[in-house]
Amino acid sequence: MNKPNIVILGAGYGGIITASRLSKQLGHNDANITLVNKHSYHYQTTWLHEPAAGTIPAEKARVPIKDVLDLNKVNFVQDTAVEIDRDAKKVVLENGELEYDYLVVALGSVAETFGVPGVFEHAFSKWTVNGARQVKEHIEYMFATYNNLEEKKDELLTFIVAGAGFTGIEFVGELSKRVPELCATYDVPREKVKMYVIEAAPTALPGFDPELVEYAMNLLESRGVEFKINCPIKEVVKDGVILANGDEIKSNTVVWATGVRGPEIIEKSGFEAMRGRIKVESDLRAPGHEEIFVIGDCALIINEEINRPYPPTAQIAIQMAETCAHNLATLVKGGSELKNFKPEIKGTVASLGGKEAIGVVGTRKLFGSSASFMKKVIDNRSLFLIGGPGLLLKKGKNPL
Repeated sequence: MNKPNIVILGAGYGGIITASRLSKQLGHNDANITLVNKHSYHYQTTWLHEPAAGTIPAEKARVPIKDVLDLNKVNFVQDTAVEIDRDAKKVVLENGELEYDYLVVALGSVAETFGVPGVFEHAFSKWTVNGARQVKEHIEYMFATYNNLEEKKDELLTFIVAGAGFTGIEFVGELSKRVPELCATYDVPREKVKMYVIEAAPTALPGFDPELVEYAMNLLESRGVEFKINCPIKEVVKDGVILANGDEIKSNTVVWATGVRGPEIIEKSGFEAMRGRIKVESDLRAPGHEEIFVIGDCALIINEEINRPYPPTAQIAIQMAETCAHNLATLVKGGSELKNFKPEIKGTVASLGGKEAIGVVGTRKLFGSSASFMKKVIDNRSLFLIGGPGLLLKKGKNPL
């Protein structure tokens, strides 16, 4: 009997944990497991605001795949998926093709522009390790350039964050904490630095507890951040942004953090999708495709209580991976009783830079250092789930 081919696309939280769990639940003779990823490493997406602002090295967020997977049990292919041929049951890669009996689509997400022109041309929108490096180096270059010009340009020291969701707030939290250090290093007067957070919705951190939102905004404003709420961006231009009301803010640094959508390959491959995300069945399979599982940011799951999609988070991606691996192992072994997936939201915590954060764990609201402690515990837990105690010891954060 031929062993089935299981192909996993993407080594984000969902993909790498699916591969890890499958390699433990299935033996060599049960299936061929192949993981495809663009890079030779997994990266902690939820940490990227820190290297982007320069508060931790980018290397800290990288986890080599060979360090967390047994490559005797999982075949790793470093390549980029271009298209999924559902009829032929194969994945077209930039450098070849892979046939599958079961496919896991865990390709993460890309920036959502909401149709705003100029984002990809003039803003920093790639939340990847290299994208974070680029932002950090650009910010430092802006500070270094300012004093070397005879005619000082305020736009060099004006930083715009588009989006007051988790990513935008966490990034500006790190940046605002680092600005005094940058000013001292580059001999820049602190009052010359301007930081804006621009949000189209009526509130920062939409859907979050209002008391926690107020705490976060007050703290960030005390560090010099100016919020423009209920203020859509009409266009990103070479030297700043144009707002819907016609106002223009001059800046050489626009960081785009307005949310994400599924990758282009989803719609290119003919899947029915909403903003590039596939509304999956309760067992995480794509509608009409018993052999295709979709997890992480590529999957759309409706929260029935509020009739809105669950946000694409690492917490949910990790939980999906556990269910996906179980269901795949069940199918490979000839079973038919698959688990239904339902997210179990244990809590939500947003860092604000330094030892400040806000969050909700269970029914308890957390502020300041206690929330910061919990944020680092959550970060460490994800490392443990990916690579066990060895990875936690190597990459873990000190919560104190």
